Amino acid sequence: MTGLRIESVVTSGVFTLDGGTWDVDNNVWVVGDDHEAVVIDPAHDAVAVAEAVGDRKLVAIVCTHAHNDHVNAAPALAAAIGAPILLHLDDRLLWKHTHSDRDPDGYLSDNQRIEVAGTDLRVLHTPGHTPGAICLYLPDLFTVFTGDTLFAGGPGATGRSYSHFPTIIRSIRDRLLVLPPATTVRTGHGADTTIGDEAPHLSTWIAQGH
Repeated sequence: MTGLRIESVVTSGVFTLDGGTWDVDNNVWVVGDDHEAVVIDPAHDAVAVAEAVGDRKLVAIVCTHAHNDHVNAAPALAAAIGAPILLHLDDRLLWKHTHSDRDPDGYLSDNQRIEVAGTDLRVLHTPGHTPGAICLYLPDLFTVFTGDTLFAGGPGATGRSYSHFPTIIRSIRDRLLVLPPATTVRTGHGADTTIGDEAPHLSTWIAQGH
């Protein structure tokens, strides 16, 4: 695993759902070494993401969920580099909101492994923010990529279509907070946190109900 590392690209654009539009900054993650990489959540700017990948082999483009701000640059990136787009099957209808004329190249399942640079990313199905939301656990770098499931300060939003608060709480409690406390949480928007920093607040989130 010589050279295994995590890089980030922050891109800006809009998130649209249920008739609303919001300006957002997205964290796009690149995991790999000098030879190959995986891109997580290609948002807004395929050119910027492709530049971050450089001349490495792109093994896969993985979407943690199918909200437009996490998938809108995926087809252009795939066309430019030739990598498959992977998404959980339960978000296939939400994907169609953004890309009605292009399906993902493959569908992810819980506990599936995505191999890259001598390690693997483990798929954790964590529904709630969307039905097919996933996180990607990378134990070799003590990291979990949580998309919009868990942020510094609490769960992702559940007030819009396709989301459900009790479900996201179960996902966080049963799939994420059981990871080692020192695990770094790399999110879809905003700052990193750790499992240990977030775990004590679970009861508060439940009491708040959002």
